[in-house]
Amino acid sequence: MQATHIPTRSELVRRASEIIPVLQEHAHWNEEHRRIHDESIEALRQAGLFRLRMPQRYGGYESDTRTLVEVLAELGQGDGSTAWVAWVLAGNTWLVGMFPDAVQNEVFATPDVRVSGTLSPTGKAEYQDGGFTISGKWHFHSGSLHSQWSLMAAMSTTPEGTPTPLVALIPTKELEVVDDWNTAGLKGTGSVSSVARKVFVPAERMLPALSILQGQSASKQNAGVPIYRSPMVPAIAAAASGVPLGLAKAAMANFFQRLPERGIAYTNYARQAEAPITHLQVAEATMKIDEADFHSSRAATLVDTKAESDDTWTLEERARVRMDTAMVARLAKEAIDILNTASGGSSIYSHVPMQRIERDIQAANLQGMMHPNTNLELYGRIRCGLEPNTVNI
Repeated sequence: MQATHIPTRSELVRRASEIIPVLQEHAHWNEEHRRIHDESIEALRQAGLFRLRMPQRYGGYESDTRTLVEVLAELGQGDGSTAWVAWVLAGNTWLVGMFPDAVQNEVFATPDVRVSGTLSPTGKAEYQDGGFTISGKWHFHSGSLHSQWSLMAAMSTTPEGTPTPLVALIPTKELEVVDDWNTAGLKGTGSVSSVARKVFVPAERMLPALSILQGQSASKQNAGVPIYRSPMVPAIAAAASGVPLGLAKAAMANFFQRLPERGIAYTNYARQAEAPITHLQVAEATMKIDEADFHSSRAATLVDTKAESDDTWTLEERARVRMDTAMVARLAKEAIDILNTASGGSSIYSHVPMQRIERDIQAANLQGMMHPNTNLELYGRIRCGLEPNTVNI
């Protein structure tokens, strides 16, 4: 069960970079069919990228957050939807590492297993001898079309009558798919809704949501592994920043790819590259991408440093990771908006990646864990000495 070779960060980033052409080739198909192409999923598998957050004893790499961010930033340069799904699958695979070891043995018996999920507690869990019966409907179930297992949150009631959220690990095939993913952006993620109708889940495949939020693992074998000492929200939020960063870099690459052949309509600039406005646009977009890279790097470094030292997190540190992720999303969007504006009317054709990148970054900025307004407000509250207005920190 031991991995024969643990790739270095640079090797994993190189593998991700090498499959960018495959992801680009299928990006338009992904949008049209509202799911990731099987060849893109297979490319991720062959590159070993489903093993990033899997325990080493099952052949995984136990990669740190910085590695995950850099890999996702490469994938985002190929296709934002594919990078998004890779982020979700990596995060949920990591969460399985907090379940009891016997449960991990069952899940990770499948090579390159994929685990999706959504932790909004919109389901209901009712106690039954030996476990719980789960019913409910969950939206935004990214990765479910490609996963064998799903982590779904549901509300239960303690013996004292107190509502409490639980997380259930369910075989994805036991959930019904609601084909409702008709969206403006990140169309290729296939983030359909899922329904459970009285699905029985054994007690060992249930964990309190608050334990997961605090990084309290039920695994004995993972107890000393640094990546499993991180609270959930900072770890997953920091990793998420790789996706918008990759989209911004993709926009810049696409802009320069088209630049030599473009003029500026209704001006005497036969070559767009000679216009001062182009120089200002390129410089400003570049600086915003550099700033986004800073926030992404700072968030990942904090998560990894805390995991290695096992130091206690402060509220401000937790909120700052969410704020950093929000700033990556906002700065990436601002950079892409500049480059999209500079790309002219011809960029609205569906075969031009810029228009897809623009829609994807708009959608990414609306996701709760990345939403700039939500996360900057949270950070500001704590800086001002107030209590957080959420448990998701």
